[in-house]
Amino acid sequence: MKEKKKFRLFDAVLMAVVVILVVESAAPAAAIGSSQFFWWGSLLILFFLPYGLISAELGTTYTGDGGIYDWVKMAFGRRWGGRVAWFYWLNFPIWMASLAVLFTEVMTQIFGLSLNKPILIIAQLIFIWLVTAISCYPVSDSKWILNLAAFAKVSIMLCLGVLGIYHAVTVGMANDFSGAALLPKFDLKSLSFISVILFNFLGFEVVTTLASDMENPKKQIPQAIIYGGILIAFFYLFAAFGMGAAVPADQLSTSGGLIDSFILLVGGVNPFVVIIGLLFMYTLAANLISWALGVNYVAFYAAKNHDMPAVFAKENPKNQMPIGASMMNGIVASVLVIAAPFIPNENIFWAFFSLNVVALLLSYIMMFPAFLKLRKIDPDTERPFKVPGGPTLLRIIAYVPLALLIITLFFSTIPLASSEYGEKIPVLIGTIISVIVGELCIHFAGKKGSQK
Repeated sequence: MKEKKKFRLFDAVLMAVVVILVVESAAPAAAIGSSQFFWWGSLLILFFLPYGLISAELGTTYTGDGGIYDWVKMAFGRRWGGRVAWFYWLNFPIWMASLAVLFTEVMTQIFGLSLNKPILIIAQLIFIWLVTAISCYPVSDSKWILNLAAFAKVSIMLCLGVLGIYHAVTVGMANDFSGAALLPKFDLKSLSFISVILFNFLGFEVVTTLASDMENPKKQIPQAIIYGGILIAFFYLFAAFGMGAAVPADQLSTSGGLIDSFILLVGGVNPFVVIIGLLFMYTLAANLISWALGVNYVAFYAAKNHDMPAVFAKENPKNQMPIGASMMNGIVASVLVIAAPFIPNENIFWAFFSLNVVALLLSYIMMFPAFLKLRKIDPDTERPFKVPGGPTLLRIIAYVPLALLIITLFFSTIPLASSEYGEKIPVLIGTIISVIVGELCIHFAGKKGSQK
């Protein structure tokens, strides 16, 4: 019998880069300005490294289908598990709506189109339901989608960085990259965008599912965390440097900033910019398709355990795909893009994207205390990878990223100046509505489950 081929360290690092690297969030992160280099370095050490280590232990120890939902449920009970599953799922349709808006913005940018609102909404609905339809079939788990998306993502970011270097040498920089400018700024704008950097680091728990296929997971997983994190930060910063060379940070659009940068760097829209735009548009769809299966299965698994509404437990009997969650993705995203013209925010992409970031960050908050709790209540379970350190160090490793999540959520949702009202109040209202609806859904799902 032929021995199964083992996953190499290179494969694990590539998987981390493919899953975590999100091109559309490069512009919001770059909007911080030159001090983003400080934030990337600091958060790589203070957030990504401990988060990756904790994900590695939990993911290799508890290998059930529920993932982060299972970890929190085992530590703190069904209600908290349901909340995690709710926000982990909810971030996806909101993300889908934001990328549908961005998809049409890029399309009009590169082809010079001028479309009215109804036509734009129709195009966004086509994008949403095409992604939803593909997500209902096993093709959504195909490696070629990830591989092609990886090529597109890396190509875009490398091209942007190289053009930025050329522009800096021949023309000069649009932003100040001197020593003083690289120091952190604690203004409201910078603190509001730091949540995007945390968002850019999330998703590593997907890589831990490869542990059983690795030759030495105890050694390879922490290596994949370190090398993958450094590569991810490099690609983001290289692209950010390119944008910094082309567009002043205070004029950088969180939605069109990436394509605007290419247009400025090459002197207008030409075939090269069109190709970059098409690759970018593909990554938007591929990101959603490649993440859909994991998100949908968490919601499906939670619904099977009566911790999410029963609609999420519906599956296709022919291919066992979670079509209930997929359909709900499409419905919620469609409602959002149709309601978009009535939202008091000029940058609809950012309104949706920032709410998506908030929902995803909320779903990870309980993971860190769950790690400590499971160490305490379940110490005898074999852990293929175990975070090193004594009780004090483990508490630091868990509570520092937890504190960072809570702080960034506060600055992302609470308007602290009148200039922030138009941007943050819709996000705050959306967050409150999401919490209330989630509590109702979890309550009635649990009630129905107890009656069976």
